[in-house]
Amino acid sequence: MAERMDSQPGIRDLASSGRLAEYFEQASETEQRRLRIDVRELVQQLVFTQLTRKLELRRGHRDCMVAVTRLRPECLDRHHDDMDAVVDDVLHSARTPIQNLEGWVSSRLTAVTIDAHRRRRGERGALQRPRLPRWLIEELGQDQRLMGVALDMLDWVGIETSAGLHDWPIEAWEGRRLAGSGHRAGPSVAEDIATVVAAMRKRPLWYAKYVERPMGRKALPMAVHDADGGDPVDPGWAAQEADLADDARRAELAELTVLLVGQRLARGEDVREVVVDVVATLFGSGTASEEMGRAPGLGSTDDEQVMRRLAEPETVDRIVALVLDLLG
Repeated sequence: MAERMDSQPGIRDLASSGRLAEYFEQASETEQRRLRIDVRELVQQLVFTQLTRKLELRRGHRDCMVAVTRLRPECLDRHHDDMDAVVDDVLHSARTPIQNLEGWVSSRLTAVTIDAHRRRRGERGALQRPRLPRWLIEELGQDQRLMGVALDMLDWVGIETSAGLHDWPIEAWEGRRLAGSGHRAGPSVAEDIATVVAAMRKRPLWYAKYVERPMGRKALPMAVHDADGGDPVDPGWAAQEADLADDARRAELAELTVLLVGQRLARGEDVREVVVDVVATLFGSGTASEEMGRAPGLGSTDDEQVMRRLAEPETVDRIVALVLDLLG
């Protein structure tokens, strides 16, 4: 634990006398920093063994269960978030005599970290407690598999971790599904995501608020410079990053389009009507979330162009031919 002068009270003494929170609030910035370090060192192993390790077991990350130093980057970020929540709770809530500080922390661990997790999700604009609205359940035909994918998606948009240049961690979810069933059967995760996205986009305002807005706040692999008074933005570099993001989004939507059209054609629907409906739904429902983190003037205009081109019969003919060719 951090070295301290004899005149500085220890966190156990402060906790046992019921003065820890009050002392912290009245302490200098330097003393507060010292207390935070002491509490962090006290609870680090406790949080890992009683919370982090169990969560990593549920995720199937057996390598992350060994020690804090073995955590994957995204898992380490989650561990640090939980640590920050526990340390804050100790330093602001310990107002009565506590003789067993570790036991007191353990009794509050789950509630404290869940509350902090929900608060962070709320700050990102995501649902604090992902739940499917009744209209979405009906759109998905009350299909349990699709409902599970939809919940995964609503959970995913609220965490900081990115799936690289793609929106969803398809490979990870596909691996989890394969591990759970032991064999590959039925639609793929990508196909299910396409179905769920199409259903969610039936309510554009809801989709923009609870999916696109928090998704737009995820950190991209190539972060765009701050356009609101931070570091200077190099116009060429910013434009290149915007183009990369647009290309990645188009590729993802194109893949989802082909999958979803294939599903609906298999049900005997008219190919032209299906293509127009799916393309308009996926490509033509853009919101301001595409412009988050971009330099001024580099926002996507895909939605406007798509809707304009879908009004041209010859363009629709070419799209239909392309989709049918891709479907074999």
